[in-house]
Amino acid sequence: SEHYANLNGFVKANIWLSYLIFIIGYAVAVAFSLPIALPLTLTSGALFGWPAVVMVLCGATAGAGVVFIAARSIFVDLLRSRAGPFAAKLEAGFSRNSFSYLLALRLIPAAPFWVVNIVPALTSMQLGPFMLATFIGIIPGTTVFISVGRGFGHILAAGQKPDVAMLTSAPIIIPLFGLGILALMPVVLRHLIHGHGNSNQ
Repeated sequence: SEHYANLNGFVKANIWLSYLIFIIGYAVAVAFSLPIALPLTLTSGALFGWPAVVMVLCGATAGAGVVFIAARSIFVDLLRSRAGPFAAKLEAGFSRNSFSYLLALRLIPAAPFWVVNIVPALTSMQLGPFMLATFIGIIPGTTVFISVGRGFGHILAAGQKPDVAMLTSAPIIIPLFGLGILALMPVVLRHLIHGHGNSNQ
């Protein structure tokens, strides 16, 4: 709680600088695939409140875009090898309906975030749709975790310790899975239509 009080004091005294530092820091963390996105998201919720939603969305999307561009250009071989076994499994889905497939993968993290930044770049998906699907797809999860972070902030401000176990509770997980299933529907329908059309030939 002492660290929280110090950080909170800095944020209040330097609000716009804090916004900028956080967005850049989040983008760098995503670009280098550092496993600190969830702690950063929760911390931002505790420190910044609801404005953190926009900050995380911008930072994460920018970082993902950097990886996408790198995977399509100078680091293509390195990042392709790093994606490894995930690449073959995911490329088939991107070949059918890249936007909806990426949207579903963002809504439900069935594969690591960094992998989903790389694999679309190895397909014919363009940067614009990639950025848009990423931005939209992480809105629900980001909003949920920022809300949890805000709760942590209130608890820390009162000098108590938050319970991280709530992150795996049904009220948080179930809505995210439902949203992911909805995003996959265009892919499923397209597959059924094509399958039905082929069977009639």
